[in-house]
Amino acid sequence: MAKRNLTLQLDEEVIAQAKVIAARQGTSVSALLAQQVREIAADYARYEAARVQALELMAEAAGRGSGGRITWRREDLYDRDEALAR
Repeated sequence: MAKRNLTLQLDEEVIAQAKVIAARQGTSVSALLAQQVREIAADYARYEAARVQALELMAEAAGRGSGGRITWRREDLYDRDEALAR
């Protein structure tokens, strides 16, 4: 994949911290930030895939259930509660 340069403006304190972190990890600030951006992009892609899957599952489930109608009686719930308590 072709690479391009990207210019960032950060506070001097943040740059100093990034240099220390990169040095401790034995890498450059550029490589450190590139890795972080790749991880953010991968996380976003996984989130989007999960969101799409959830929406598809909800659409499939739309025809299931009671359609918003109450299909039980209050007495049924009490009977069920009593049966579970035994």
